[in-house]
Amino acid sequence: MRISQDPHPRVRAAACTTLGQMATDFAPGFQKKFHETVIAALLRTMENQGNQRVQSHAASALIVFIEDCPKSLLVLYLDNMVKNLHSILVIKLQELIRNGTKLALEQLVTTIASVADTIEEKFIPYYDIFMPSLTHVVELAVQKELKLLRGKTIECISHVGLAVGKEKFMQDTSNVMQLLLKTQSDLSNMEDDDPQTSYMVSAWARMCKILGKDFEQYLPLVVEPLIKTASAKPDVALLDTQDVENMSDDDGWQFVNLGDQQSFGIKTSGLEAKATACQMLVYYAKELKEGFVEYTDQVVRLMVPLLKFYFHDNVRVAAAEAMPFLLECARIRGADYLSQMWQLICDPLIKAIGTEPDTDVLSEIMNSFAKSIEVMGDGCLNDEHLEELGGILKAKLEGHFKNQEIRQVKRQEENYDQQVEMSLQDEDECDVYILTKVSDILHSLFSTYKEKILPWFEQLLPLIVNLICSSRPWPDRQWGLCIFDDIIEHCSPTSFKYVEYFRWPMLLNMRDNNPEVRQAAAYGLGVMAQFGGDDYRSLCSEAVPLLVKVIKCANSKTKKNVIATENCISAIGKILKFKPNCVNVDEVLPHWLSWLPLHEDKEEAIQTLNFLCDLIESNHPLVVGPNNSNLPKIISIIAEGKINDTINYEDPCAKRLANVVRQVQTSEDLWLECISKLDDEQQEALHELLNLA
Repeated sequence: MRISQDPHPRVRAAACTTLGQMATDFAPGFQKKFHETVIAALLRTMENQGNQRVQSHAASALIVFIEDCPKSLLVLYLDNMVKNLHSILVIKLQELIRNGTKLALEQLVTTIASVADTIEEKFIPYYDIFMPSLTHVVELAVQKELKLLRGKTIECISHVGLAVGKEKFMQDTSNVMQLLLKTQSDLSNMEDDDPQTSYMVSAWARMCKILGKDFEQYLPLVVEPLIKTASAKPDVALLDTQDVENMSDDDGWQFVNLGDQQSFGIKTSGLEAKATACQMLVYYAKELKEGFVEYTDQVVRLMVPLLKFYFHDNVRVAAAEAMPFLLECARIRGADYLSQMWQLICDPLIKAIGTEPDTDVLSEIMNSFAKSIEVMGDGCLNDEHLEELGGILKAKLEGHFKNQEIRQVKRQEENYDQQVEMSLQDEDECDVYILTKVSDILHSLFSTYKEKILPWFEQLLPLIVNLICSSRPWPDRQWGLCIFDDIIEHCSPTSFKYVEYFRWPMLLNMRDNNPEVRQAAAYGLGVMAQFGGDDYRSLCSEAVPLLVKVIKCANSKTKKNVIATENCISAIGKILKFKPNCVNVDEVLPHWLSWLPLHEDKEEAIQTLNFLCDLIESNHPLVVGPNNSNLPKIISIIAEGKINDTINYEDPCAKRLANVVRQVQTSEDLWLECISKLDDEQQEALHELLNLA
């Protein structure tokens, strides 16, 4: 750490960069072990006014460090850290006024945003000292070269507002909204590469979250201009090649040569504004719902045709992203209105899946369709829709296999080299990403239609079975297993008729070298126990030793393997809970308890904690232990669940866990024994749980 105070600025900058990289690569262990040293070193470096670039590197490293630093650790240094950041902010603001210097200030406001985002309501005592300086930066940063600073500061203000909450932020709401409205009013005049746009979109989203229903008063001021900008038609022209050559690059046109001395041109200035306006409409629909209802019909009729707006990818992405949120708005007006909106959306959305040429945009369209199915529910697709969708998904899967064959042929050609291989790998990643979206659509259908969709699904069954063949690449096997997982979870007990296709692949893939495949297999074995019915008893019995073997592997808790391992632990818990006759409970249950808590997979962790509550509340002797000997372990599991943000206070499990702690507190000696084995962070976590649950 001494290197961060080296006299040479390049050495200090490199040290900061290294600390940031280590904070990313080794999170959150790095933060938990070295928080005191790293935070102090980076703050000292930021305080040194000798070199703006070094200050910027230090601020950037602190941002990265804070992102994965537990809130309970960060608050230990909060007062000193925040006061230091404010002192530096005041100095940098004066430098901006005097000299126009901005580099360190850009990173500093992002650091402040990161701190506020992490500590949330604990930022309230510092709000009043920061807000005047931040708003002053926005007011000052009007020149072109300061637009990035302005955008980052607007984003910072929105983070601070979200952290402190509506009640505290209301005192500045009017002023902040005027700043945002002023920026938005300039939207149509912004250059395509204006750095403010992305920050402004995210800031508006946070303002919606902060103000909630109170934001509705601003909608008439902001929505109509956005609809106007989003509706703007691009200027296009068909010109002779000679005319194109005479046009300046500064005119904002792009041309495609059509041959025969002709070119097609489109004026690109304004397209970015159109895309930004569409994205902001998405956020308003997402955040306001009821408040946005009156605009639903108008925005649906605007967005649906934009699914084919091939002049700008982000316009199509926003149009697709909007659909499920607009449907949620429409649902507020009742089933008939929702049905009307769905009739406008459904057919174009399905057709867009079949025709979209860009992989990134296609993935968003497929994701939107899957979410829309979940909003609409059972019966939302008629026979024609299902037939068309089945043909499209079949073509996507067949194309997936064909593309893999083509890539294998290319690997045998004479010109094959490392550069070709990199290109082939990029193509493969794109194909796999689309495969994940096929899985998402099938998931939405299985979860809404249940077993009624299975006859339709059988046209795809041979292709899904092909995905899980042992010869397929591991991503194919992962996503093929995920599809069968969904069938087991949502279509049981009928799912058992397909058991011959997935039984051995699921068991054998528990030994796969790739943790993603093991995770998919382990999850499937867990839902077999939970949802599968008695037909799956023998398969659950076979699964237990395979799951235990993965859990006990020496490297099972490494960063690479931990998610798969936690799914194995959760699967064991589900077998113990739902299929206890398939396992020797007396032998396995103590081991299961010793493997807790789960840290990384939050969904499986909360299911595990719920089962733990069941066992404690029934006073299971193997869990509480002789003379309550296991209670210190159980209390530490609960504390870790709070530290790792597994416990959501709105979830009934939080109250159950808090009641367990309160029950232990009734015995003073037992409670003292339990807390004597906890560190300060764990004790603070329990205190917070008891206060809030």
